[in-house]
Amino acid sequence: MIGGARQPREDGPSPVPPSHQGCAIRSVRVHLPAQRGELRDRHEDGHHLHHLVWRLGPGVRVCSSAVLGGGIGPRAWILNAQVPGGYPRLDPDRHLAEIAASEGLTGPGAGLMTAADVAAYTTGHDGGVTATVTTGLGVRGWAAAPDVDCLPHRPGTVNIVLTLPAALSDAALVNAVATATEAKVQALLDAGLDCSGTPTDAVCVAAPEPGPDGGEPFAGPRSTWGARIARAVHTAVLEGARPARDLS
Repeated sequence: MIGGARQPREDGPSPVPPSHQGCAIRSVRVHLPAQRGELRDRHEDGHHLHHLVWRLGPGVRVCSSAVLGGGIGPRAWILNAQVPGGYPRLDPDRHLAEIAASEGLTGPGAGLMTAADVAAYTTGHDGGVTATVTTGLGVRGWAAAPDVDCLPHRPGTVNIVLTLPAALSDAALVNAVATATEAKVQALLDAGLDCSGTPTDAVCVAAPEPGPDGGEPFAGPRSTWGARIARAVHTAVLEGARPARDLS
């Protein structure tokens, strides 16, 4: 099963992880029943933070805009890591690799970051598709905005991780990212927010590697799997966006 939740190991927490700027990352498992990802807890540089881990195993491809392991290709895991606001590091890919190593994750993976509270993640499910979303909308706006100076990298704020049991072609994987983004914007508008997202939103789509048939050719919103993706994402983003609407 893609991204199936796993029970705590009987032999205790992971081995002592690598250091992070002189401060060890301590990671322990948080019980998360009946969910696709694992919610994990760590203390890093004086901050109490969380991250979500999907242990995908072999035979899974991911299409993503992740800062670590982005693009299309085989991936053994996905990591969505919370970092403090005002994130100071200039090497997010290395930082994510450190967190992955502390979890014992090996092989190629995809890593996302967010300053949003990862423990407040939301999910949507539809026809075998699971969307897991971390939502932070403190800095939001419209994609087609007046020209502004390019901003330095900041942690993503609306991160969407999708898992589905059907193999998708390359084109369908890209189509799935577009469909998820359309559903995200629809959910933000349905939540009463005047925006299309934030400047650093990211999407990951995980699906089995295709066989000789090449996988499902389409993942647009009116295709079978695209429609399921859209509904799952809409459900998760709408739930996550409501607190931001209430504070507006």
